[in-house]
Amino acid sequence: MRSAYDWRPLLLASLFLVACSAVPALPLMAAETAPGPTAGETAVGLTGDDTAAAARKVSGDSGAAVVAVRLVVKLRMVVEGREMDESERTDEIRATVIDPSGLAVCSLSEVDPSRQMDLMMAEDPGYRFEAEIVDVKILQPGGKEIPAKVVLRDRDLDLAFIRPVEAPSEPMPAIDLTNSAEPQVLDQIVVLGRLGAVGNRVPSVALDRVQAIVEKPRTFYITGLETWMTGLGCPVFTLDGAAVGVLVVRAVPSVSSGGAGPYGDATPVVLPAADILEAAEQAPQ
Repeated sequence: MRSAYDWRPLLLASLFLVACSAVPALPLMAAETAPGPTAGETAVGLTGDDTAAAARKVSGDSGAAVVAVRLVVKLRMVVEGREMDESERTDEIRATVIDPSGLAVCSLSEVDPSRQMDLMMAEDPGYRFEAEIVDVKILQPGGKEIPAKVVLRDRDLDLAFIRPVEAPSEPMPAIDLTNSAEPQVLDQIVVLGRLGAVGNRVPSVALDRVQAIVEKPRTFYITGLETWMTGLGCPVFTLDGAAVGVLVVRAVPSVSSGGAGPYGDATPVVLPAADILEAAEQAPQ
């Protein structure tokens, strides 16, 4: 059975609502009592022009490592063991190349949405979602498409690793996850992205700040909406170009009361570079 069922608006709306509620504004009292930067300066002692120049340098050094990936995904909804709905659609997501061989990391929630959909329906175990990846292409400037495949999935970290089917003829631009940093709360960060087809897929860059750091059960960073709006799978850096991590989704099963939103407790987070590097070591060649 085929339908026009589309899971992405539901998932994106869920993340947006939760992100808005889960990342509170800084307390007014702190703003009144803590000395702030002088006019034209940032909290790290750089002028606005210096900060912009630093962000542009990060983008120039690493922006080419952010790639567009076109996916053809078949999603099935199973109710009480019976397939009730099936849809196939083509989506474009973002990934970050982390090795010159073309190995790239992206958010598993965008590659395989079945887990996020299952979490949203956790209170009704009769519903189950299944996703099948039909086709993967890495889109390069100039219109070249590189056939690729998903080589590793980590559901706990919300990571998917993709690799070109055939080794590229020349090394692909990649970020160095070993050159990493651990920012503190309110440190400024640089978020690299890539626009969609309407923007000719040119590189994009945004500035944001770390709003919170969660350390248990594992470390991840909560940022402002500038980071989330850049897109899942996009990398985050410090102003001096050290890798902080990649934007993914952190989610737990939906609850009927006390949850963060109507579609379960899910929010975009920055997963540290060290965790991504460790997971990448398991990716098949």
